[in-house]
Amino acid sequence: MVQQEHVYDFRPVTEKDLPMIAGWLAEPHVAEWWDDPEQQIAEIREHIDSVSVEPLIVELDGRPIAYLQSYDPHLEDDHPYADQPFGTLGIDLSIGLAQLVGVGHGTAIVRQFVEQLFEEGAPRVIIDPHPRNARAIRAYEKAGFRPIGRRQSQYGDVVLMAVDAAQGDTEEGD
Repeated sequence: MVQQEHVYDFRPVTEKDLPMIAGWLAEPHVAEWWDDPEQQIAEIREHIDSVSVEPLIVELDGRPIAYLQSYDPHLEDDHPYADQPFGTLGIDLSIGLAQLVGVGHGTAIVRQFVEQLFEEGAPRVIIDPHPRNARAIRAYEKAGFRPIGRRQSQYGDVVLMAVDAAQGDTEEGD
């Protein structure tokens, strides 16, 4: 299991990271949940200079281990999650290295990143795993997320999950 003292670093994706991310997207544990890798890399490349999406590399002890992106659904026309409270941010996470899946990194990464988003003023953070991705759903629940609905959109069939700042603050004090 992941030790509590792990601290993850989040840095912006650069053009140099794209081949590494492409390799992660080809891994079976990632490919199962992402669309065509070439299309995804093209979108991540576009997001490097985006205002609405922030693509990040998650590092542990200076080693890249995951791709994370945060986005503002209110900055995209017709985003299916624009019905969320203003200031809500969405996130997506994929752990690139198979040996790091299922040992607590997903929960720990999400928990740390969400806390940063709350400190920056986000009132709510959402995430949208596929309904069959039980491992991800459980990891997000451990990080404080709760299901708030099921949606069909251009992103496919998803379980929309949310954690609110006040809720997160209360849980931290427990």
